[in-house]
Amino acid sequence: MLRYDLTRLPFLKTLLRSRWPQFLLSVIALLGFLLAILSGLVGSPVGSRNFGIIFVWIAWWAILMLVAVPFFGRGWCSICPIPLPGEWLQRGALLKPGEKGGLGLGRRWPNRWRNIWLQNGSFALVALFSAVILTQPRATGIVLAAFLFVAVGTSLIFERRAFCRYLCPVGGFIGLYSQAAPVEVRVKDSAVCAAHTEKTCYTGSAEGFGCPWQVYPAGLVKNTYCGTCMECLRTCPQDNIAINLRLPGTDLAVERGRKLDEAYKAFIMLGSALIYAAVLLGPWGFLKAAAFQVGTLGWLGYALAFVLVVFGLLPGLFYLAVLAGKHLSGDRLQNRRAFISYSYALIPLGLAAWIAFSLAFVFTNLSYIGPAISDPFGWGWNLMGAADQSWTPYLTQALPALQIVVLLGGLIWTTVVARRIATQQSSTSRTDLQALPVAAFACAITLSMLGLLIG
Repeated sequence: MLRYDLTRLPFLKTLLRSRWPQFLLSVIALLGFLLAILSGLVGSPVGSRNFGIIFVWIAWWAILMLVAVPFFGRGWCSICPIPLPGEWLQRGALLKPGEKGGLGLGRRWPNRWRNIWLQNGSFALVALFSAVILTQPRATGIVLAAFLFVAVGTSLIFERRAFCRYLCPVGGFIGLYSQAAPVEVRVKDSAVCAAHTEKTCYTGSAEGFGCPWQVYPAGLVKNTYCGTCMECLRTCPQDNIAINLRLPGTDLAVERGRKLDEAYKAFIMLGSALIYAAVLLGPWGFLKAAAFQVGTLGWLGYALAFVLVVFGLLPGLFYLAVLAGKHLSGDRLQNRRAFISYSYALIPLGLAAWIAFSLAFVFTNLSYIGPAISDPFGWGWNLMGAADQSWTPYLTQALPALQIVVLLGGLIWTTVVARRIATQQSSTSRTDLQALPVAAFACAITLSMLGLLIG
């Protein structure tokens, strides 16, 4: 498989090993995060004039879904501000390990929850209230403050970044889609790791901390749980850590580590993209009203429909597609294993659906960023001279074409991955027939998304 180790470039290697660029970006992000909480709680109740809404759901979301996740995988996790305060307290240091220990009990995360089921549940819970969170500043402020509070509490009870690894709703889907990214952290030679008994990449040293994500680098085969924090690059005395450029989607061909919790994350994300597009961009006023009226019978109906779609209808239809493929090909692969394996083919389609949705949502509202920075609380300030800038949607003419290209690209990519998985899994030579119903399912989702976004 084609790879190029970026640490071969001396300047880039020095930059990646240095803590200062990462630290400064993290601190800037933390200041913005705290300002978003404050403006959400005490600023203007008008979402389009509130820094919290604009900073998080337009500026940050655009960076995350259009740049960070597609091109850098878990790159955002390396500078995410949410775990920083708790991690600083836990370590008792801001940069390198110090002589004094930090606070916290350092307990091990319970074995039964060493998966992403809690992340699946936390994302679904946030998604149920998303119509309100995305538009009401106070709701955004409360949710962001809750994330920070839970992250700090988790750091003081459990070891390392337990919040990021097992609880963060954003980290769950970033990890899933990072498998499609063209960047990875891997060891150069596993034999070197086997001979190095100290395992400082995991345990830590004077040069850096043990892997915050509780990952042993020599065991990495996918990006899913690597936070790209670069601690292993700093602590490895053998210079055996590589930061590789690779072909996008390399992880999707890896059979090892496919699990049901990750499979369901694919359906949760795909279903959420469809529902978000229907609620926020669709023409159905009753659906939008139901999503916004939290606590009413209409909202309860919407919440029930959401849960049924993402946890029942989509996985159920996909399961039938997998069974149909087995029937057409005559394959005897175990049903559960086939369902889990083929669900990974939906990762490119889900990422494409979120990019297409984000293009519409972000570029329609991008012009709100200037006024929000100039007047973050909506109190009549004009710090940057842009407070009176009028709303102007961008890429109006080009947007439908961009969305079509993105969604069709996701469909083609998913079809290719489905065929590759069929080649891996099938005991027959009729792999095209086995992958055909999965491709048909993906095509139906693509057409549905196109209908919602473009009409």
